Amino acid sequence: MTRVTFLHPDLGIGGAERLVVDAALSLKKQGYEVNFVTTHHDPVHCFSETKDGTIPVTVVGDWLPRHILGRFFALFAYIRMIYAASYIIFSGNRPDVVFCDLVSVCIPILRLRIPYIIFYCHYPDQLLSQREGFSKQLYRIPLNYLEEITTGMAHKILVNSLYTRSVFKDTFKRLTIEPEILHPSINTDYFDKARIVSLERVLDKKLPVDSIILLSINRYERKKNLGLAIEVLAELQKYLTEEQYKKVYLIMAGGYDKRVEENVEHYLELIGLADELNVTDKVIFLRSPSDLDKVSILYHCTVLLYTPQNEHFGIVPLEAMYMNKPVIAHNSGGPKESVVSGVTGFLVDLSSNAFALKIADLIKNPEYVQQFGDAGKVRFMEIFSFAAFSAKLNKTIEDLINKKKVK
Repeated sequence: MTRVTFLHPDLGIGGAERLVVDAALSLKKQGYEVNFVTTHHDPVHCFSETKDGTIPVTVVGDWLPRHILGRFFALFAYIRMIYAASYIIFSGNRPDVVFCDLVSVCIPILRLRIPYIIFYCHYPDQLLSQREGFSKQLYRIPLNYLEEITTGMAHKILVNSLYTRSVFKDTFKRLTIEPEILHPSINTDYFDKARIVSLERVLDKKLPVDSIILLSINRYERKKNLGLAIEVLAELQKYLTEEQYKKVYLIMAGGYDKRVEENVEHYLELIGLADELNVTDKVIFLRSPSDLDKVSILYHCTVLLYTPQNEHFGIVPLEAMYMNKPVIAHNSGGPKESVVSGVTGFLVDLSSNAFALKIADLIKNPEYVQQFGDAGKVRFMEIFSFAAFSAKLNKTIEDLINKKKVK
């Protein structure tokens, strides 16, 4: 039996974490022995499969600092992952394959004793780092160089979209490797088996039966552009009758980690924005909803708003499409590959007016909601199904092993 270890820095509840958990589930179903090694895993801030025994999780190096006085996060992430990689190569039950993502600096350590290493590039880390002056740029120079060189040392490189592949090639100019695309999917078995609960139970608030629910799901981070969803809600009042607008509510749901200063700050900023725009009574905030709660609010929502700009791919639109919901997203990045504008939803400019106009169209023509939702489900099953994801990942591993055996 082929043993596969997933090495991931912080096993929380973001899109990157959902992808690696789903990858582990798909391989387990196909007979692989899988486990996770991570530097942090909080049982109250993680996906259920990583805490209920479905996939074994080993935490190593969590005692190492994450930063010094709020600085050097990237450096310490590298140190923690090197430590975790060292644990893997010296463990008594060494894997045949290590699937790592986010931090590539661990790859040279893994190559000492691991036969096959796959690196999944969600997006180049150096592009996620905010430029904060000359000293920060100097600090990043060696880290950026290490990221490029160590990424190229993987036996196989995967990316999540055509968009990310183009960014990868533009960023890592020293590398001649052509990454393969492995579009993320979702664990549809869980969605199918989930026991849908009422909105009242999820929100601890009773809404009118005929409510029109706009839904935003994303981590409480500024780069996710969550304030746009609240601005859209306020803008929407211009295009609806008073009776129609009275029925509209916005649920803001997303990952929230109290250890992360930005999560705490941005959550408070969004509450302030809702108050400023006089829509506080129409916005409901959910922090780190459970898997069941997320499936339930997707089931009950009318339309999904996806506000990030140049998102690398985006798992949430797939989840909405699988639940037969139309998606309105910014016309950039990964959603350009998942959403077909005018068929499964709309791709629009990055403005509250552009989003509001399309939402108003759907509210005034409710038959479109069902039509777009059904088309989204069909597109998901044809291109982004869990079966297609599993088959591609399994083939990648088999091809990698067979290729090395031939050599």
